Amino acid sequence: MKKIIKNKIAIFENKEIRRHWDDEKEEWYFSVVDIVEVLAGTDRPRKYWDDLKRKLKDEGSELSEKIGQLKMIASDGKYYLTDVLDTENILRLVQSIPSPKAEPFKLWLARVGYERLEETADPEIGIYRALKTYLKKGYSQGWINQRLKSIEIRKLLTDEWENRGAKKGIEFAILTDEITKAWTGLTTKEYKNLKGIKKENLRDNMTNLELVLNMLAETATTEIHRTENSKGVSKLKSDARVGGNIAGGARKKLEKRLGRSIVTKKNFLPVQAGKRLKKE
Repeated sequence: MKKIIKNKIAIFENKEIRRHWDDEKEEWYFSVVDIVEVLAGTDRPRKYWDDLKRKLKDEGSELSEKIGQLKMIASDGKYYLTDVLDTENILRLVQSIPSPKAEPFKLWLARVGYERLEETADPEIGIYRALKTYLKKGYSQGWINQRLKSIEIRKLLTDEWENRGAKKGIEFAILTDEITKAWTGLTTKEYKNLKGIKKENLRDNMTNLELVLNMLAETATTEIHRTENSKGVSKLKSDARVGGNIAGGARKKLEKRLGRSIVTKKNFLPVQAGKRLKKE
């Protein structure tokens, strides 16, 4: 695993869970033996994990192939190679441990799976769930309306990318980064760092003005793709830069008029954002 830059401790059931943040992959990696110790309630977590690994492998589980190793600090203050898994695979691990403490995770996973099936059959259900989630977090109705519109705009853009030869994943990320850098002057990662966020959605942490300008950049890019019938990642990337620059020009004019920067570390929910940063 590349460039691990942060080492932090999470607390669960009054137990320390060692974890590492991979800045390049933007992913947390958790110590497996720490998770096992908490959920299985064993004083021999390494033996439990070794036995479970063999059992999973015998059953044909692919989980063992997802295991990585990172040096993590031990109780003696020294660093040792430790089995780690990312968040998705930790949740898979939880399902393999028969423990009352694991049951809430299992119930949650079952509920999420059921809700995803519902949303596949009727996408409108997903929209209403998103609306309720934003309201619970304290967003205003006006901001939520904009955010839901931004989701529609983003979907139109990514549909164009897919239809015009770009692949989901790294190529979508490259094109997004091109738009972001053109209108903000920052890469997506730099923008998230400015906001003080990691895995959180960047758009959920934008102010009204930032969200509007981002929508302008993505809408402009979509229209350029369609007008010029662009094909291939190279041309799409060029269009993305132009679309982003259009919104960037609007940003600079407005900043000159307002006498302040629009792209800032401010979060749309400043109080909650501050609390989150302190916890981290």
